Amino acid sequence: MFWPRLCSTVAFPGKEKQKGLRRCSKITENAKKALASLKRENPRLEPTLAIIQAHNHHLIQEANKKFAEEVGLRVIHICLPEGSSKDEVVNEILRLNEDPNVQGLALDLPESAYSSKVLNAVKPEKDVDGLSDVNLGRLIHGDAYDCLVSPTACAVLEVLENLDGKKVLLVGASGVLGASLQCMLQRRGAMTMSCQWKSPQLQNKLHHADVVVVGSTKPEDIPVSWIKPGTVIVNCSRDFQSEKHHCGQQNNHPVENDVCSLAIAMRMQNMVKNIERWIRAQQYRKWDLRCLKLQPLSPVPSDIEISRAQSPKAVDVLAKEIGLLTDEIEIYGQTKAKVRLSLLERLKDQPDGKYVLVAGITPTPLGEGKSTVTIGLVQALTAHLNINSFACLRQPSQGPTFGVKGGAAGGGYAQVIPMEEFNLHLTGDIHAIIAANNLLAAAIDARILHENTQSDKALYNRLVPVVNGVRGFSAIQLARLRRLGINKTDPSTLTEEEISKFVRLDIDPSTITWQRVVDTNDRFLRKVTIGQANTEKGFVRQAQFDIAVASEIMAILALTTSLADMRERLGKMVVANDKKGQPVTAEDLGVTGALAVLMKDAIKPTLMQTLEGTPVFVHAGPFANIAHGNSSVLADKIALKLVGEKGFVVTEAGFGADIGMEKFFNIKCRASGLVPSVVVLVATVRALKMHGGGPNVTAGAPLKKEYTEENLQLVADGCCNLQKQIQITQLFGVPVVVALNVFKTDSPAEVDLVCKIAKRSGAFDAVPCNHWSAGGRGAVKLAKAVEKAASQRSSFKYLYNLELPIVEKIRIIAQKVYGAQDIELSPAAQSQVDRYTWQGFGNLPICMAKTHLSLSHQPERKGVPTSFILPISDVRASIGAGFIYPLVGAMSTMPGLPTRPCFYDIDLDPITEQVKGLF
Repeated sequence: MFWPRLCSTVAFPGKEKQKGLRRCSKITENAKKALASLKRENPRLEPTLAIIQAHNHHLIQEANKKFAEEVGLRVIHICLPEGSSKDEVVNEILRLNEDPNVQGLALDLPESAYSSKVLNAVKPEKDVDGLSDVNLGRLIHGDAYDCLVSPTACAVLEVLENLDGKKVLLVGASGVLGASLQCMLQRRGAMTMSCQWKSPQLQNKLHHADVVVVGSTKPEDIPVSWIKPGTVIVNCSRDFQSEKHHCGQQNNHPVENDVCSLAIAMRMQNMVKNIERWIRAQQYRKWDLRCLKLQPLSPVPSDIEISRAQSPKAVDVLAKEIGLLTDEIEIYGQTKAKVRLSLLERLKDQPDGKYVLVAGITPTPLGEGKSTVTIGLVQALTAHLNINSFACLRQPSQGPTFGVKGGAAGGGYAQVIPMEEFNLHLTGDIHAIIAANNLLAAAIDARILHENTQSDKALYNRLVPVVNGVRGFSAIQLARLRRLGINKTDPSTLTEEEISKFVRLDIDPSTITWQRVVDTNDRFLRKVTIGQANTEKGFVRQAQFDIAVASEIMAILALTTSLADMRERLGKMVVANDKKGQPVTAEDLGVTGALAVLMKDAIKPTLMQTLEGTPVFVHAGPFANIAHGNSSVLADKIALKLVGEKGFVVTEAGFGADIGMEKFFNIKCRASGLVPSVVVLVATVRALKMHGGGPNVTAGAPLKKEYTEENLQLVADGCCNLQKQIQITQLFGVPVVVALNVFKTDSPAEVDLVCKIAKRSGAFDAVPCNHWSAGGRGAVKLAKAVEKAASQRSSFKYLYNLELPIVEKIRIIAQKVYGAQDIELSPAAQSQVDRYTWQGFGNLPICMAKTHLSLSHQPERKGVPTSFILPISDVRASIGAGFIYPLVGAMSTMPGLPTRPCFYDIDLDPITEQVKGLF
């Protein structure tokens, strides 16, 4: 609202003055009542109007404060220096646009500052003065309900009555005010004219006008006598502020005097309307999703060719379609966006949708297409059955992407796009994990070095230095003092004994479990020696590198429920023991806050889309054989709110149901509190033939004829693995639908046989799927089966009680899930179990680190192995993530590259910058 146009000029005595006061009072009272009602319905609401001011006229500031207080609004005045540039004003506007605590933004600036650049910098949804082109355009097009109108223009209309057929002249009223007034006056039946003070036609137009609206200061040389007697003058100029009254009650010209107060009152009324709209915007929105059309080709092109042939929607368009607010996304390029966790608070009362897990049978080294099934299923649900659905996938590691398995975006006509962005750096989450992980690793070794080479006093002086003559503990150091039982805050008051306890962690190097990580399959980092430089003064030790996704920080990212929870979990991570056998944590090392800072963006799920334009969350990527193998709790929780009560969230667990699904139920569901509705169990004829006694399947080598020709006996014999995985699912009381991922070499008889055996074995349904070649249309039957199964009553239960001893929990998983006869712990494993129990970690769930290629610990044993003893070679603890993980047999946490890795086929076109060879 232009500050010069807030006020009229001359105090108008008698009844008219009282009438104007009553108008203001009525508008203010109505706004006050409306806002009070909104506050009762939303107790935590603190509506805030920000006003940017760049002048020294305090009357307007005081008037705004007075009216805001009467209504019940909070006002923030941002007082810029007089003469501030337009860029300085715009920068302040952009800052307030992004402030979620500010619901309305107004401008009180010198008239020269009201350029299009400044006015349109204000977000239309915060534009309480109706200055932006968006709001003005809506007004002109008749969308009055969907726009905010200039309060000054509204005030002018309020004081003018019986306009039908009247001639109204706007003098010196240009820009937004002039356009708004012309539009509104004409709708009230008036005939409008406009003119500038220097116009040659001014005298003639003034003589014929019934009403004159003055929008800027009248020049001295324009006589009032030009105005015919009885003409009503409404003065919106700056005269009142400068106390120069050139238009008055002269020659029988009544002057309307209450525009100033009315305009401010209507600004507050606009603000209340804006709060109502803001509250409506916070509520759940029905999806308005435009799906993308597919035109599948035969033969099916490569994954990257299919991905590149589709034109994805801009991610901000997708976000709006599924009900995300503009301040809830952080856009990365054209097709990716981070989603802020504030959405969970906004939609906390929205019922969750149905929760579906995609698992699989024991796979071949090629994988059986769980990600492809996940994407095909959501494409079918949303693009073909018009049911809201969300896929939640893990972010792939560069290890397999450049190693053997390739990417993890799905495949064929059921994939996440752009697949090269999905499979490569995405939004940098894994890089953040590497940075945080390795910062902690560096802190461990540096602390050992400094403690070994310095006295208590020297350590204390460096850990608690004097800064600007003052010595003080940091917040994390005060927390350590409290844990040590030292309730002091003044560094000068600690005794020598207390100083020694404070500065010395006394880490036992032989107990360090925290390793450095890289996101590459590098077998030569499985065992390394660190500290060989002379500067490390002979403190050499053996260490190792893990693949980045095996880091406990990745597991924490996948299981955390909030920023506060993540920070707490990061602090609890046990990295070693001290020489007394007590655990040493990241919090003890003082690094928790820094780790949280490195992870503050990684905690937000990344929004992408499928080939058919349906939404996908990509977040976290722990392996299932060496970690818990599931995408994030936060992605699932946000998606469950967004899909609505009748929608579906489909997430995937790594490898076979015996690994990824078991951990999903016993670890992830415990962390999230979510209860799954259905399990989709993915099988392939190829994998079943392998379990039935077929020859080895090797990545990169052609399949043997047993896999490309019909062989019903091999299929029937291999269905024992499918039956076992169905039984494992039934242990948790959740209905299971078998999805047979059909390949072109599968015969109809083989497909029918698998589906019949699956149904006989207790599956709710078994459905062949052709989504790889047909997109969502090829998974419609699966989608219908899942929808039907989700309506069944679930009797979900965990496999074991957390209060059981660690060894007993391991035994239950080994016997009930893997089919082992018993378990056998190595002396080292038993020692670790005893230590963790003594340290108070015995009530955590179990995360088995085991080969994914067999139900047993021996990858070569296919089908359903029996009568085997499961060897536990070691037991480790991820206390921050919240689980104990036993290592079964010889499990490596760092994969190696094969003879011919995927990277041989990956290249970049230097002209188009397109990636080639990814799959």
